[in-house]
Amino acid sequence: MSWLGILACSRADTRSNQDRISRATTTVGADAARIPLPAPPDTDDFGAPLPRDAALSARVVSLNPAATEVIFAMGAEAHLVGRSAWDEFPAAAKTVPSLGDGIRPNVEAVLRARPTLVILYATAENRAAADAFQRAGVRTITLRVDHIAQFVTLTQRLGVALGAEARAQVVADTVQRTLDAVRAATRAVTRTVTAPSVAWPLWQQPVMVVGRGSYLDELLEIAGARNVFHDLDAPSPTVSVEEIARRNPDALVVSARSATELRNKPQWRAVAAVRNAHFLIDNPQLTGRPSVVLGMAAVSLARALHPELADKLPALPAVVSGVPR
Repeated sequence: MSWLGILACSRADTRSNQDRISRATTTVGADAARIPLPAPPDTDDFGAPLPRDAALSARVVSLNPAATEVIFAMGAEAHLVGRSAWDEFPAAAKTVPSLGDGIRPNVEAVLRARPTLVILYATAENRAAADAFQRAGVRTITLRVDHIAQFVTLTQRLGVALGAEARAQVVADTVQRTLDAVRAATRAVTRTVTAPSVAWPLWQQPVMVVGRGSYLDELLEIAGARNVFHDLDAPSPTVSVEEIARRNPDALVVSARSATELRNKPQWRAVAAVRNAHFLIDNPQLTGRPSVVLGMAAVSLARALHPELADKLPALPAVVSGVPR
């Protein structure tokens, strides 16, 4: 199967990818074509009005990894006085003090950083923290990203809150242009050749796979693949090994470690892709979050699925890790 590719997965390759991403910069000229963004929403994902007072962005704690990456991409990292323990990209984010978990955060520890604005991940488990920060007189923005469109919205909202709307547009436009370039290249192929079918197991006990509710499903479509579980609405529905075998994907998207584990588990031998070692080795440094690396993730998946497109895909996706000030 000529479309089967392998993504680099060794520790050395992972470090190389991290370094390459963190160094990647894109200069967008004043006359560069830009994709118009719709007007940014007036509220966050908890329905609270977006702060527009520039003074509120003086000391920002971001407990949302996607938001932290966008803040660096906008060149607004000087505002950051804290992050969550999960915010590790770009490499410079590790120089910002870690204040613990991003879900059910330690409110007292965050308040000790004297923030004027706290950015949270929008989940019911963070409502109590949002309320506690509000009672302490600290504004919050709660943001959630399950789909690529929500990444654009998150970027817009941060641009408004940090007084960096023009830079936010550069970030969103640049990522979108890379995604559009990948989609155009792969569609040229899948118009004449059936797109390879894949399943993407995210967890083994219980077995959870990528469903239609996830940005990962969108990345697969952009990269020229067909997710055999696209009919399931949830981001990560629970299924059985037998159901994966019944749907008979051409390949599984897995980590290098999972590929070895699955081949050594008798129950997974029911899946033809496992028996035949038809694996696409995932690079979680790229696909692990729906943020400024979305374009790079799409390119990596497309190169693995369609190696014949190597000269038609971006050599390096336009990931904005800093905007000239």
